[in-house]
Amino acid sequence: MTRPIGYFVHHQGRGHAERCLSIINALPSSRPVTIFCARDDLFPALPAHAELIRIPSLFEADGHENEALADIPTPRTVHCAPLGWPGIRKAMGQIVAWFVEANPALMICDVSAEIAQLSRLCSVPHIKILQHGDRDDEGHQAAYDGAIGVLAPFSGKLAQPEWCGALRNRIFFAGGLGKADSLPEREVARRRLGLDDTREIILVMAGGGGTGFTAAPIAVGARTRPEALWITIGPMARDWHATEPGNLVHHGWVEQAADYIAAADCIIASTGNTTCQQILAAGKPWLAVPEWRYFDEQHRKAECLAAAGMATIRPHLPSSAQAWSRALTETYSRHTPETQRAAIDDQPAERTALWIEGLIARFWNDHPTPVRETLLP
Repeated sequence: MTRPIGYFVHHQGRGHAERCLSIINALPSSRPVTIFCARDDLFPALPAHAELIRIPSLFEADGHENEALADIPTPRTVHCAPLGWPGIRKAMGQIVAWFVEANPALMICDVSAEIAQLSRLCSVPHIKILQHGDRDDEGHQAAYDGAIGVLAPFSGKLAQPEWCGALRNRIFFAGGLGKADSLPEREVARRRLGLDDTREIILVMAGGGGTGFTAAPIAVGARTRPEALWITIGPMARDWHATEPGNLVHHGWVEQAADYIAAADCIIASTGNTTCQQILAAGKPWLAVPEWRYFDEQHRKAECLAAAGMATIRPHLPSSAQAWSRALTETYSRHTPETQRAAIDDQPAERTALWIEGLIARFWNDHPTPVRETLLP
């Protein structure tokens, strides 16, 4: 019997689930996969060889916690391990019970230092997903040190300079891993969206992992460049004091984000994983404005994008007409679409699946199973 793979998926945003789906769809149909996640709506369709077990959230209280334990200090070796949470006990118990029953080949952790360490303590090999950020703390380092492989869902051109030595040697880079919508031609996208073929369009994107941008600074930008049509998609907080011009329109959450990206002349967006790969694949002028995330993930990623010549960055949205003019001028003048597109690998999911199967064959002496004959070089 083929050993199954376990896969923990953090439910913040959509990027974790999107790259999970891309990987399991590329794995051999003979390789069973069990996904553990606190949300099932992130997985609209699973292949026949995959199942999902919904577990309680490891990060959100449900009202049954022991408040007397809330102030107990957190050890340096973990990030989120509050005491007195029955939901966490249940989630961990479900995963451990599956370890015992399934005898898995390995566990993929995307992302949780605690689940990674749990896997190691239960004698289950694990693959740790690597994200940008200041992650030299003991919790992250224990998760990386205990892994049989480290998967970076982005190009090696975007590696942080401190990833070196033994860690770098174990990283598998997969540029573009995750949601990869095919982009239509600019003219086709504009016709679909009913947009003027000749007008400059500036797209403001916010992902699903946070609260997005606020409208007031976007309104300042739109007033600065009145000849352009400014369109926002994704979450946008409205400011009571913002006076919005007529060339600024808000569309909220949209399903056809690829059409808006293809239609745009310039994109202003944060640096979440899915957002990054969509913009890089499109090769669009990009003003990257990182949102707050744990461990300064988006800020460190923005630094890597700038160093690689793939985006112009600002620490926050410009706050004056002059700052907006400078930022947009720099974004257009420094744009190098070839450099951006080079960060997206050919068939990243299939390459990742082959890497995973290779690890399983190496450590379990299984016979490697071809992923798909058409995908082999």
